[in-house]
Amino acid sequence: MCSLFRNRFRNESSRLPGYDYSKSGTYFITICTIKHECYFGEIIDRQMVLSEPGKIAFQKWFEIPYHFPNVILDEFVVMPNHIHGIIIIKPAIVRTLHATSVPQTNATSVPPQTNATSPPQTNATSQQNQPIKNEFMSFISPKSGSLSSIVRSYKSAVTKNLHTMEHGFSWQPRFYDHIIRSDRELNRIRRYIINNPLKWDDKDHNGNHD
Repeated sequence: MCSLFRNRFRNESSRLPGYDYSKSGTYFITICTIKHECYFGEIIDRQMVLSEPGKIAFQKWFEIPYHFPNVILDEFVVMPNHIHGIIIIKPAIVRTLHATSVPQTNATSVPPQTNATSPPQTNATSQQNQPIKNEFMSFISPKSGSLSSIVRSYKSAVTKNLHTMEHGFSWQPRFYDHIIRSDRELNRIRRYIINNPLKWDDKDHNGNHD
């Protein structure tokens, strides 16, 4: 890893405490393959030559805004065993319903039942545990539209497509992020991403997620 960013990535299990990763912001992302296996191609003459899996990883990255309309993609590069990219999260568009478009309902009406004399049987214990289960799933699941949910969706899409050609393919379970806070830093990271293939032959970078 380049000394410029050494120890400045944060992994998925230790995101910046108290920071809302679904709010507007610019993020530098690094996603690595399991054991740094080189699935995505190779560097030839200091240029990245994509394999078929690499082309899928490239294409799926471009498709991120189709699934997350408030996301803008900046500079990125697919390397043999990892991906560097800048993701910009913009404010989500909030749509409101006009009164005329809200379906009209009768407050006194009762939904029909298939058997009025035999209401559905429920398990009291199950009902009691449901709020606990929902709360737990909400806790462990990435917030909708957050950086974690974006990365998870991308990784899932690539994995699903690659399983037909690379049965052993897998990602590292975590990813690395860095919050970009200034234009100067943004431009520096852009150069870092663009020049990444040029450093692949260096002993400190070859085979690692730099």
